Amino acid sequence: MIQGLKVTVVLPAYNAAKTLEQTYREIPFDIVDDVILTDDASRDDTIAVARSLGIHTLVHDKNRGYGGNQKTCYTSALARGADIVVMLHPDYQYTPKLIAAMAGMIASGHYDVVFASRILGTGALKGGMPKYKYVANRFLTLVQNLLIGQKLSEYHTGYRAWSRETLERLPLHSCSDDFVFDNEMITQAVWFGFRVGEISCPTKYFAEASSINLSRSITYGIGVLGTALKFRIARMGLGKAAIFEDDKSRLLTPAGEISVEA
Repeated sequence: MIQGLKVTVVLPAYNAAKTLEQTYREIPFDIVDDVILTDDASRDDTIAVARSLGIHTLVHDKNRGYGGNQKTCYTSALARGADIVVMLHPDYQYTPKLIAAMAGMIASGHYDVVFASRILGTGALKGGMPKYKYVANRFLTLVQNLLIGQKLSEYHTGYRAWSRETLERLPLHSCSDDFVFDNEMITQAVWFGFRVGEISCPTKYFAEASSINLSRSITYGIGVLGTALKFRIARMGLGKAAIFEDDKSRLLTPAGEISVEA
């Protein structure tokens, strides 16, 4: 706990058997109270490794996509009483050692959402981020900042911390089940007025680290720009977008769909 607030780490997993234990061992359990892994129909031994480590494990009987995985993670975290939820990829691309700092920024009362940025500092390219991904990241972030009216260093990190109040307020079931979910969730947080902070984070690119291929990256990029454009159009009052509608039926609920648990 931090300042009496329960800290939960959620691990959206797909074929993470080779890196899961290393990721798990570096989680700071002096402040982390709960760890939840959702396996999205992996083809390897992710479930067996997770259960051998004693992780609270949820299993999708079929692949629901990266966004669908996160929806299950957050629903379970809320149901188990989390006050602060840190989403960490179990592929060891991001260091778990920053969990305390990220959770602490929310516990301080200054931020509702915290992102671990690979772009702040010089860690991205040093960590092996391909140059084309770095350039694409910088371009997309520039356009998103202009359209959304923020000054974030990047919108594409997979390492994020959320307050309970934020997760309970965002209509996440209006968001995609695919990779663009991440960006839709960020724009929702801005739309509904939550305070966003960033922290610098090193990253590692290696064979076992998850990464989408070029075609999926292009699809993702188009989706990201589309989301930012929807935000700007809606903010100007020229149109509406479902992801920004205050629809209580699209909120996460603790009784949400969870198929299997260890």
